[in-house]
Formats: sequence, C-alpha cells, structure tokens
Amino acid sequence: MNHKKYKIDNHFAYPARKWPTRKIISAPEWCSVDLRDGNQSLETPMTLEQKIEFFNFLVDIGFKEIEVGFPSASDTEFMFTRTLIEQNLIPADVTIQVLTQSREPLIRRTFEALEGVNQAVVHLYNSTCPLHREVVFGKSKAEAKELALTGARLFNSFADQYGRERFIFEYSPENFSQTEMPYVLEVLNAVVDAWEGRPTILNLPFTVEKLTPNVHADMVEYICANINNREKITISLHAHNDRGTAVAATELCLLAGADRVEGTLFGNGERTGNADLLTLAMNLYSQGIDPKLDFSNVDRAIEIYERITELPVHPRHPYAGSLVFTAFSGSHQDAIRKGLAYMKENPGFWNAPYLPIDPIDVGRNYDPIIRINSQSGRGGVAYILENHGGIQMPKIMHQDFGAIVTKVSDGLSRELTPDEICQLFLDTYIKTDTPAELTGWKGVKENEISHITGNLSWHGTPTPLDGHGEGLVEAFCNAIEKATGLKFQIILYSQNALDASHGSKAKAITYIGITTCDNKLSFGVGVSSSVSTSSIKAIISAVNRL
Repeated sequence: MNHKKYKIDNHFAYPARKWPTRKIISAPEWCSVDLRDGNQSLETPMTLEQKIEFFNFLVDIGFKEIEVGFPSASDTEFMFTRTLIEQNLIPADVTIQVLTQSREPLIRRTFEALEGVNQAVVHLYNSTCPLHREVVFGKSKAEAKELALTGARLFNSFADQYGRERFIFEYSPENFSQTEMPYVLEVLNAVVDAWEGRPTILNLPFTVEKLTPNVHADMVEYICANINNREKITISLHAHNDRGTAVAATELCLLAGADRVEGTLFGNGERTGNADLLTLAMNLYSQGIDPKLDFSNVDRAIEIYERITELPVHPRHPYAGSLVFTAFSGSHQDAIRKGLAYMKENPGFWNAPYLPIDPIDVGRNYDPIIRINSQSGRGGVAYILENHGGIQMPKIMHQDFGAIVTKVSDGLSRELTPDEICQLFLDTYIKTDTPAELTGWKGVKENEISHITGNLSWHGTPTPLDGHGEGLVEAFCNAIEKATGLKFQIILYSQNALDASHGSKAKAITYIGITTCDNKLSFGVGVSSSVSTSSIKAIISAVNRL
C-alpha cells in the first residue's frame, strides 16, 4: 500500500457555482444504457431474444430513451437495431439511441442500421483527455478536436441522406472529467457550431470516476454557464462508479444544471458500474417527486435483471435488496414497531423510523421488516407476535420473552422465523401442565361473590379446589392458594381477541403476571373460546412457571 503513487487528478473549482443552494424539484430525462454499456460489461452478453425482452421491460418501466447498442461493433448489435425497427417494436413515444466512434466507416454503418427509424439519438464520441490523447492515440489537442469535428460533419451528411428530421445528435468527450475544462468547452462549442444550432445533447461522462462529486458538479456548472446556444442544448450525465459515488455525483450535477441522466438498472456497467437509475429514481420518489419511472414491482425488475444478466442484486441494495426493509437490531425494531403503530393512528406523510419509503410502494409487504436473531430486541419480538400471531403481548412481558427468544436464537446460531417465534411463545407460556394440572372446575356467582370448585393435580396428587372472591379470577387464586400453599398476587391481567388460526374455538387470549412474597415473577397465558376459561388457564400457566 503506497499512497504516494497517487495524486489528486485534474482538480477543478468554479467559484461562481450556484449548485450548493439549489434543490432538485423534478425528474431529469432518463436514458437507459443497460443494452449497451450494461451489456458490454457482462461475461456472457445478451442474446437477441434477451435484448428484446429487456428492451420491452425498460419500456414498461417508463423509459422514453433507450440506448440499444453499438451497431457498427458486430452483426448481433446491428441486427438488434434492425429487428427493433423492422418489427415495429419501438413505441411511438420511445426514442432509441445508438453509439459510434468518430470514424467514417463506423458512422456509415451506424446510420445504415437506423434506416427507416421514426426517431433516434445518434451518439458520437471521441476521447479528449490528455492521457488518451497523448498516450493511447498520440494526438494533439488540435487533432482531437478535429476528430470530433470530422465526426460531427459526417453526422450532418448522413442525416441528410437518411432523413434529418429522424435524428437527434449527441456528442460525448470521452473522459470529460479528466479533460482540461477550457479545452473541453472549446471542443463542445465547436461541435455545437458544426451542428448548426440544431437541438443537441451534450453528454459529459465521468468515464473513470477519480474526483469527488462536488468537483464534478463544478465542472458541469462551468459547461452549462459557458456553452453556446444553451437554450437548445440538453446537458446529459453519464457517471461511472469507480469511487462508489456515481449516484451522489449525478445528483449534484443535476443541481449544477444538467437535464438528462444516462445509467443502468442496479448500476450494472464496466468496472464498478454506472450510475444506478433505480436508486436515483427512488431517491426522487422518497422526496415526494414523481420520478417518471415505475418501480412498483421491484421484484419483477430483480427477476428479469438477474435472469438475463446473470448478476445478483445485493441483499442490501437500496430500495430493492431483499434485506433493505429488514431490521435485526433490537432498538431499530422497537422504533419501527412504535412508528408504524403511530402512523396507523395518525395517517399523513410517511415518516416511519428506519424506513425511508413505504415497502408497499415497491411491491413488498411488512412481513420481512422485522426479523429475529440473537441481536434482536424485545420490541421486535412483540411486533412479530402481534403481526403474525395476533398475540398482543403486554409490555411488562417483553423482556421476559425477549430473553428466551435471544437464548434460543443464539443457541441455534440463526434467525428464528415468525412461525418459530409464535410456537416458542405457545410452548413457553401455554403448554405447561406441571406441577399443577387442572382436571375440572365450576364457577358460580351469588350476591356479587364468586365461588369456584374443582379438581387439581398437584405434583401428581389429586387435590380439591374450593375458593371465594369478588370475581372469578380472585376466587380461583384463593382456591389455588388453599390447595397448594402458594401465596401470590396478580400484577398483570390483560386480554385480546384472536382469530381462528389458533384453532376453531380459539377466540380469546389472556395474559397473567403474578409475584410471590419473595418477589418471584412469573407470567402465564391461556387461550380459549371462553374468556373465563382462558383466564383460569393463564393462572395455572403462571403458577407452573414459578
């Protein structure tokens, strides 16, 4: 590790910058380059059939501009463009885009591929940065500029031949962000002038991301402020992710005045990838801005993407990953549980702890939000019980059962499923029959006094029950005390209704907490179609758990 091998690359500052005080208030124009930049990064490039399927999916999402390939690069690329045109697969409101280097045979082949198209963006590029000019191509500044102008003039000529009204021109100075700003502005203005004031897209690619996002923004604002015919120019972005900041750089450059964004779904692209259009779009959505792209079924996007590209979507990928709406941390779980409950009672703008958007909006549900392992807390366990089992465990019980769940999960070295947690709750608090087993009971009430009788097996010995009290629960507790000698008092009594999933007659669940004279605490739970019976069962459970 020798950091002295490196230096800050082409640092640029634009003191007149205004982008830091601006806000993004609307979606940019989107252009998907999945079928070109994304495809050329795959170990196994897409087949013609896969390209058509992916193209149709991009249309379904809402993309109006889609770069379909590099027609001069291979027969497969050429035939894909021809297939889209000849089979009328391009909707009337969708514009395809193709890419070509500034070389006459390649430009000629590119326009041949577009014959008969309704509308297309034809994208010209050549490298302008010193490293590529001097080392890769051995050209001077003047020669690199002339190469761009040669391509621009050829575009004019071929557009006239195939129908000028069909084409929008786009130019990229490859490695824009590694090029001297005054020089790259000179090249851009020369191309704009060569295209005689016609509507033009100027693409400013961060071909290799080597600078911080704020420097990129300064560069883009400098171009926006100084380009000729700005009102006729669409400033486009094409960020790569070498530093892991392609999304951030793109957002800052939108603040700097850019109008359009090229990128890919899930950031697929050469090296570390391109700007991730799903993340960019959903970032807008999370701020209340219509992104003009529809990711309401994100799982379908993942399925198509993973099947065709053979690349996995990371489980922590923003908005789309399988775990992004999932909390294992106990404090996070408790906050989410309380936040969702609060929003249910106080509907309005979405504002849930640790959930930047509502999972429902991308086609997910609330089931996987809270998952339980040894790192989880009692609040998360309570959420699972309530939402998967209808068990509204009183707060005083949270710590007791939470510790049991943590111990079991830790022992298994894995998370517990909702079904396992619900079953563990039943096994812990309900399925207890020793040392006390109630074999029968009967309660009557006379003159506001309840009287209960019955039979109890205590440590295997049959013992009669007989007790009085102001209510059924008090009468039963007195009967238990007389029969067993246990002295205790009730500190918790709570009930809620259950659905029939716990059995056709299971309608109510009762939670009981008792303490003894030596401060031992025990909880019990009973379930029955009868509220009285569920209460009696809960008391027996609590006594047994002492």
